[in-house]
Amino acid sequence: MRALIGAILLGGASHVVAAGPATSVLDRELAAIVNDAQRPLSGLSVLAIRDGKVAYQQQFGLRRIDTAGNGVTAPVTPATMFRIASISKMMTTFGAMKLVEEGKLRLDEDISTVMGFPVRNPAYPDKPITLRHLLSHTSTLRDDAGYSWGTDTSLREVLLSGGKRYGKGEMWAQQGAPGEYFTYCNLNWGVIGMLMERASGERFDRLMKRLLLQPMGLHGGYNPAEFTAQEVSDTATLYRRRTRDTEVWDPKGPWIAQVDDFGVSAPRQPPGIEHYEIGSNGTLFSPTGGMRISAGDMGKIMLMLINNGRFEGKQILRPESLQAMFAEQWHYNGRNGDTLKGLYHSWGLGTQRFADEPGKGNRLVSGGGFSAVGHLGEAYGLISTFVVDLQRKNGLVSLIGGFASDPDAYPGQFSAHTRTEELILDALYRRAVLGDSGGRVPD
Repeated sequence: MRALIGAILLGGASHVVAAGPATSVLDRELAAIVNDAQRPLSGLSVLAIRDGKVAYQQQFGLRRIDTAGNGVTAPVTPATMFRIASISKMMTTFGAMKLVEEGKLRLDEDISTVMGFPVRNPAYPDKPITLRHLLSHTSTLRDDAGYSWGTDTSLREVLLSGGKRYGKGEMWAQQGAPGEYFTYCNLNWGVIGMLMERASGERFDRLMKRLLLQPMGLHGGYNPAEFTAQEVSDTATLYRRRTRDTEVWDPKGPWIAQVDDFGVSAPRQPPGIEHYEIGSNGTLFSPTGGMRISAGDMGKIMLMLINNGRFEGKQILRPESLQAMFAEQWHYNGRNGDTLKGLYHSWGLGTQRFADEPGKGNRLVSGGGFSAVGHLGEAYGLISTFVVDLQRKNGLVSLIGGFASDPDAYPGQFSAHTRTEELILDALYRRAVLGDSGGRVPD
């Protein structure tokens, strides 16, 4: 019987789909990364797909750490759901594309038509903003004035000059008309969430459950207050060895809960939800970063994409919708966007395109060989990855639940990722996808 290295070292439950020499080596390598004496991780859940089938799935570490002295400690398991941060944008995009399929939204229509008020960058008043612009981060919206508000705020008050949240208009860029310049912007997805609510008449969290989670039999979603008791128990707390509201790290100190500390207090509905007007504020359930889901269920979504939108006999999304999502909408030409230190070079609709090019920050594995589409996420201690090569039918999922030390202080050697991310993705790719059982992943 194969030794469950991760469980032995960290108390986590483990499950490997395909056993063999390479998976045994991979277990040890990933356990060593999680247990690095200088840079330990609180928890890790990973999955790899090779040739259209799940080849490896494994968990390490803890989803609950006893930070309150109440004895609540629990391992990461195959059912553990993480708040996946910005990968949520790609999941939201699946819902938006379903509404496009139904004719309730249109990619190239002025969003003012659905929003119910004129949405214009005041620097470009004659240039309509479209759903395509929002999904490709070329809308000219910016996060400088914030991107999340409660039930007491309408996005109308944020986006319209003279609104009580408009201020100095810092949510609008001054250079580059809609469709011309790329800047990664969370507020785009708050507007998308509002469009989805107005087009459907349904609250965003429940709409996404109907459009994506229920048809595929997935757990989790965007609103933990409506999870089952088991789903709440399965939701990982995200940690850092850092205070919540400062940048002060203490790598030898205690783990500090950052979000989803449901072992201490149960999830709650947003204050004032009983008075919320559907279609007024799409940021409420964080279409930009608020989805909770497990690596295993993310693997099911990845298989759906590989199989042209079909999953267990159901057509979840049409092939032409996926083709539109993953087709290039923006490409960096040296002057038409902000690459965020080389991370962004090509974008589709709600999806990043990872070109396998040396010297570019978005390379995924050392030495190359893995071009992909997907999304990344980082928030509250979590760093997440969802990348899939649709042609070769290979993919990787990585969910890191928390860092003990500043991940930015341990930069990658061949990409804009952290070195910890590089080591995890390299190990997964070489052992689980390529099946390499010899040698070591670079230190």
